[in-house]
Amino acid sequence: MSKNYKKEALAGFFMALPTIIGLIILNFYPLCRTVYMSFFQSGSFGKWKFVGLDNYTKMFQSSGFWKVTGNTLLFMVYTVPVTVIGGLLIAVLLDQKIKGKTVFRAIYFLPMVVAPAAVAMVWKWLFNTDFGIVNLTLKALHLPSGINWISDPKTALLACALVTIWSSVGYDAILLLSGLQGISRTYYEAARIDGASSFQQFKKITLPLVSPTLFFVLIMRIMASIKVFDIVYMMIEKTNPAIRSCETILYNFYQETFVKNNKGYGASMVVWCVILISIITLIQFIGQKKWVTYDV
Repeated sequence: MSKNYKKEALAGFFMALPTIIGLIILNFYPLCRTVYMSFFQSGSFGKWKFVGLDNYTKMFQSSGFWKVTGNTLLFMVYTVPVTVIGGLLIAVLLDQKIKGKTVFRAIYFLPMVVAPAAVAMVWKWLFNTDFGIVNLTLKALHLPSGINWISDPKTALLACALVTIWSSVGYDAILLLSGLQGISRTYYEAARIDGASSFQQFKKITLPLVSPTLFFVLIMRIMASIKVFDIVYMMIEKTNPAIRSCETILYNFYQETFVKNNKGYGASMVVWCVILISIITLIQFIGQKKWVTYDV
């Protein structure tokens, strides 16, 4: 091993060291600490009692636990397909030669930088039963209106999902746009010479070549949907009759840990959330071999 190689390896190690330390302090240690806490029951004055797997047994035997897991998965089904497909369509449109492209990108990305509290407050007004623009628009279109969007158990989770889709689709579109701009234009020129239609170009060129970025966006979106907390917390108040139909895993974790002071049980909820994300991500990595194209 040459001296230059050792120097370059050492320099690379020290450059990566801050990130490694950050990951250990901010990710690895909290994860290990959470797993450790899930085997204990918290008491008063900071006392902890080892209970083994009791928290997990209690959690899996609770009907409420399966309810919040079902709500979380339903929220994922509501948001992920619409956000990813919508983001892809917006990215394709932004990749065309149109005037004001930069302005459109900023407009679509804007919801992502708005504070969730402000987003929730505005959307609660939009969903107002009597004066909200959503019901007024439905009424103008002669569709069923007067819907109690955020207080009806049948629509409350859907309302939270719509807000999430609105605030996330622009971010996904920007990520997918970066993938689209990495595709060489020579492929499209060759396809046009061969007489391929726009749909054929999208199907045979765009979709396969943007699939790695699409796969990344899909993973990140699924993780975000399973970890949803802020929108539900701010949209649905504790006294709302629809609260049970909107509780997600992390919302339940918050209630158990910081309201009921049941930190051990709350930690087991977080561990379950990590396991659920890991299972779905693993399935995605297995399935991606059939539709993601890495080699051109």
